[in-house]
Amino acid sequence: MPLSEPVPREHIHTRKVTCTGYRRADGLWDIEGHITDVKTYGFENHDRGEIPPGVPIHQMWLRITLGTDMVITAVEAVTDHAPFNACGEIAPNYEKLVGLKIGPGLKSQIRDRVGGIYGCTHLTELMGPVATTAFQTIFPIRAREAAEKQRQQEKDGDAPPRKRRSPLVNTCHGWRSDGAAVQRIAPDSYSEIPKN
Repeated sequence: MPLSEPVPREHIHTRKVTCTGYRRADGLWDIEGHITDVKTYGFENHDRGEIPPGVPIHQMWLRITLGTDMVITAVEAVTDHAPFNACGEIAPNYEKLVGLKIGPGLKSQIRDRVGGIYGCTHLTELMGPVATTAFQTIFPIRAREAAEKQRQQEKDGDAPPRKRRSPLVNTCHGWRSDGAAVQRIAPDSYSEIPKN
């Protein structure tokens, strides 16, 4: 269901964020993010001169490589368009994210390594959807492969007891521990949520 009909308005700015997940032939995973900001009007920029309508004021790329353990093993960042000539100079600093694990506390760890003057606001913001895309790319494949392995072990008669826990429990309303999804998908995690 789309949003309701808006009042009459003028289109001024568009930000696009695209993230794509890839499984590599070497067993690692690449997650790529791309961010652009464009305006519907031209304007003068001190470092770049006239920026026509539709030409990006920001255009950045970010690729992280990680293992199935969700630990970042490589990072590449590129700035194609930015408002200042110096913006692209900080892109190599994103290699400092190597060793971080996609999971709880990631945002603060990213800020510690590439926050403020040690990074680019847009590349740092892009790490949020890139991290989510990593999760969306890797976990379903891991779950499918684990289920296939479990089925094969059951078929062979040497299956360990099945535990159906999920790291997603209580991360959002749909995955609440007392909800129908958890009861169906991860029954070992199903429980009442304490009242506050």
